[in-house]
Amino acid sequence: MLIHPQFDPIAFSIGPLAVRWYGLMYLLAFAAFFLLGRSRLKRPAFAKATGLAPRDLEDLLFWGALGVVLGGRLGYVLFYKPGHYLAHPLEVLAVWQGGMSFHGGLLGVIVATWLFCRRRGLAFWPVIDFAAPLVPIGLAAGRIGNFINGELWGRPTDVPWAMVFPQVDALPRHPSQLYQFAGEGLLLFALLWWYSSRPRPAGAVSGMFLIGYAVLRFAAEFAREPDSFLGLQALGLTMGQWLCVPMFVAGLALYAWARRRPGQAGAGS
Repeated sequence: MLIHPQFDPIAFSIGPLAVRWYGLMYLLAFAAFFLLGRSRLKRPAFAKATGLAPRDLEDLLFWGALGVVLGGRLGYVLFYKPGHYLAHPLEVLAVWQGGMSFHGGLLGVIVATWLFCRRRGLAFWPVIDFAAPLVPIGLAAGRIGNFINGELWGRPTDVPWAMVFPQVDALPRHPSQLYQFAGEGLLLFALLWWYSSRPRPAGAVSGMFLIGYAVLRFAAEFAREPDSFLGLQALGLTMGQWLCVPMFVAGLALYAWARRRPGQAGAGS
């Protein structure tokens, strides 16, 4: 049985400014997006398919970061605690207290990318297909941040690698943050990087992202402790799992739609 190391959530301090590990994980996620994207844009096929120049990547990252933060926060407010924030509306702005939703962040990124493409006169699907494989490494970094903070722990278990989180209780639990790091982060990255390396119909890579994330997140939620303020929902599923259902359906629909348009090349061409 393992014991969670109880990391200090503050990585270092500069005078009165405390820099937290979770914030550094966000920076790592954005850096990975930029470096991977710049590497891909060196291939003429990707630059031609998307219409993006290397200098455009910084602006795409800026718009995407806004989408992640605003969408992630609003998604948490609407999906997880609508009643609380309706009664305490000013707390919506208190992002330092925590509370971000991946599904809300995803919607925010989609809207931000659409606005970016509209302003630049670029086709939406090739750009979002280009961006999708760059995202999972950032998701992996976020899960490492969750693990360092000792949050989003797993359900009690007797598996040999079970871990006690002393800030919770003395029960051995799944280190579910690491499961999600491996699944939604590394495995999804490998799948999408491989899939997008060959020519695909426009929208197919994005559809594969939605399908892959929904399946991997849905599976990981069986090992993750449900949010204490929500518990299990209908059919014994968590809120995260229920949010993955429409995501999976949308991914299947998008993938099927893309496959019917074989003449429309995407970012993998």
